[in-house]
Amino acid sequence: MIKLLLVEDDPNLSYIIQGGLEDVIGGYEVITASNGKEGLQMWKEHAPDIIISDIEMPVMDGYQMVERIRQTDTDTPILLASARISPKDVTAGYRIGANNYIKKPFIPEELDAHIQGVLKLKNNISSRNESNLLKIGEYTLDADHASLRHTSGTVVTLTSREAEVLRTLCQNKGQIVRREAILEKFWNTEGNDYFASRSLDVFISKLRKKLADDPRVEIKVIKGVGICVNDQS
Repeated sequence: MIKLLLVEDDPNLSYIIQGGLEDVIGGYEVITASNGKEGLQMWKEHAPDIIISDIEMPVMDGYQMVERIRQTDTDTPILLASARISPKDVTAGYRIGANNYIKKPFIPEELDAHIQGVLKLKNNISSRNESNLLKIGEYTLDADHASLRHTSGTVVTLTSREAEVLRTLCQNKGQIVRREAILEKFWNTEGNDYFASRSLDVFISKLRKKLADDPRVEIKVIKGVGICVNDQS
């Protein structure tokens, strides 16, 4: 059963889409909201497998809702359904984190095909990336996508260099990684470069803050030697 959040301000269209997915296609549980603000609340309460949203809505439009969701949730697929499909509108949607578009009007079978395609792509990507995920305390590091996911569901965004430095430390968890090796690999310089060395210190400070929700995770700097990440969980 696919749990789907439908955000649509036209009650008649919402009813038709819900009926088409639940009764005609089958295999769907559809939760509805009439604007972006309600959509945010339903997303928090029900954790849907996928979100289908209109763009132009009162109170909060679809773009605003997607932006809010993507601040903490980069995984849930979002499909925008709209008659607005100009290159400018499509680009704007993808830029804020939408995964796909479908042009209104559409039939249930067409929407189902879009949904199945997005979910299949998500599952394939998840399978390919599973081995690249690294656990550290209550966090999961996805260095390929520069993000840290806490068990609470909160997602912290990293810079690409922060992600790669943390990946190196996690791959050598409990072991000291020499400063010179990190600086040479990620700053393309030697350990005696003052500015690169200070930059690395700033990176470590920022990573500590981003891992602060789990006090059992510690990034330790051994002066004159290197850096070590420990996980006491």
